[in-house]
Amino acid sequence: MALRRSPSDRWQLTVWPFAKKYRTVSAGEARQFVRSGATLIDVRTRQEWNSGHARKARHIPLDALEQKLSSLPMSTPVVAICQSGMRSASATRVLGARGYEVSSVTGGMPAWNRTT
Repeated sequence: MALRRSPSDRWQLTVWPFAKKYRTVSAGEARQFVRSGATLIDVRTRQEWNSGHARKARHIPLDALEQKLSSLPMSTPVVAICQSGMRSASATRVLGARGYEVSSVTGGMPAWNRTT
């Protein structure tokens, strides 16, 4: 996004086509979204998932996300989580580009585990 002057000399907000199509949220905000009905997806590996995961999370590893898109309803917001926030950001870029309302959890599972 950028502010620029229009031909009529007014300021207007321009949204660039490569603008981010998802938002980054804190673990506390993510918990609120999930309580409100959002789908929480954990995009970590099976080994990471087995070592502990959020109670209401669905396991969809990042490398299987493209194949599992049809299992995520477009009408429900999605919150993605991983270990640090990097893979969930990748997942949210994929989902956002396909029209999902999606958020990535900053700080990943360590941040999630510190919130109540």
